[in-house]
Amino acid sequence: MTSPLLRFLAKRLLHTAVVLLGVLVVVFALLQLVPGDPVRVALGTRFTQESYDALREASGLDRPLLVQFFAYIGNALTGNLGVSFRSGEPVTLILLDRLPATVSLALAGIAIALLIAFPLGTWAALRRGSAADGGIRAVSQFGVSVPDFWLGLLLIIVFSTMLGLLPPSGYVPFTEDPWGWLQRVILPGLAVGVVSGSIMTRYVRSAVLDVVGSNYVRTARSKGLPRRTVVGRHVLRNALVPILTVAGVQAATMLGGLIVIEVVFAWPGLGRLVFDAVAARDYPVVQGTVLLIALMFLLINLLVDILYAVVDPRIRVS
Repeated sequence: MTSPLLRFLAKRLLHTAVVLLGVLVVVFALLQLVPGDPVRVALGTRFTQESYDALREASGLDRPLLVQFFAYIGNALTGNLGVSFRSGEPVTLILLDRLPATVSLALAGIAIALLIAFPLGTWAALRRGSAADGGIRAVSQFGVSVPDFWLGLLLIIVFSTMLGLLPPSGYVPFTEDPWGWLQRVILPGLAVGVVSGSIMTRYVRSAVLDVVGSNYVRTARSKGLPRRTVVGRHVLRNALVPILTVAGVQAATMLGGLIVIEVVFAWPGLGRLVFDAVAARDYPVVQGTVLLIALMFLLINLLVDILYAVVDPRIRVS
């Protein structure tokens, strides 16, 4: 098991490196097509010809495009993602500062999504064709159709403005104030979690339905095993593989799709960072953020592939 697993990990890590290189190339090329002079935008009212020339030289933008590209690739491979045009800080430090906020919001969102999807999807599948099944499918369809930013605004109006129960915005690190962090993460977590949970509910229902009709489940029932044992030991365990796939995709998508939610809730994460960086033509920050999100996306997919073999021993990495 060990040798095939190591070969599998080596192949996937090589695949991850190739995809990241492709992301670097695409992002660099696309940013060259964006209109406007990033140095002029970064200087703003501080513009003078001397400061303009100095910043262009310091950022390497006065060099040929091909030279800029290879310099960026070389620096990125050593962990140097450049310096922000606006603040002058290293991009790596900026990303590390914003990363915990985005990760905590994504974890809250995926936890809420799983809490919604597992019980509702399983309940609907085990009562296929009933009124409960129809109601859950209708609610999940509504949840899929609702834009997360609209749901976020609705939650702010109800729970912050009208009821005054939770703060409408802001972020407190968990390590400094766990209760304050929980109060502030509930609403944005619900906004992204309800939408993802609605999508996953439909997949959980479908996966459980596929397993419920299997011969081994009928055999387990014919042996007189309790319903709870049949569902927990035979149905859910064997339905986990397709559910893991969807959960991984949703978690990865959530990391890259938090831009609007972080703007709505003034959440100082990577989404808010890339939103501000695009507006300011801060190319190094945009490139670094996209690269980091792509890396997290690939690592989550790698983790899901490894979990396949853990959840279902019949699956072998070879």
